[in-house]
Amino acid sequence: MRVPLELRRAYKLLNHGPTTLVTSAAQGRTNVMAAAWAMPIDFEPPKVAVVIAEGTFTRELVDASGELTLCVPTRAQLDAVYAVGSVSGRDEDKWASSGLRAAPASCVKAPLVEGCVGWLECRVLSEPDAQRKYDLFIAEVVAAWVEDVVWKDNGWDFSAGEAYRPIHHLAGGVFFATGERLQARRP
Repeated sequence: MRVPLELRRAYKLLNHGPTTLVTSAAQGRTNVMAAAWAMPIDFEPPKVAVVIAEGTFTRELVDASGELTLCVPTRAQLDAVYAVGSVSGRDEDKWASSGLRAAPASCVKAPLVEGCVGWLECRVLSEPDAQRKYDLFIAEVVAAWVEDVVWKDNGWDFSAGEAYRPIHHLAGGVFFATGERLQARRP
């Protein structure tokens, strides 16, 4: 079940470097794309950075709305993640073709992706130089959610099963799943 996560802990959803699904909504349309380059950059208020290439349909919708979501997909969603990262939303309805399902977000118009294990609702901060030069968007997290079956003691715990593990894109459709949780000894 999706449960709220304290905003000051939102960085933990991306800290391990998973592939994300970026959603956007504007002009009566929504879109979803895969992004491997997303990361937390601040604690309070929580901020994230994500690369959204110029000329993409997602970029057009994010530019128009100033909002996006970052969703943390799972191993069970691998084929859908690769599919939405391989085609343009201008050419087809990626929701329908991938089988991914949208759910309303609480603070932004961009939808959440059902079946993920983490969700960040974000409002883009005005950084036109970074957006223009590097396709880099900086956004403030305004709501955070986590799947309770994989969140224990304020951190990830994937003992619920392999299907819940987030994925990481290497290149050319090759991914790996988040591995075993290890605890180092305190010095």
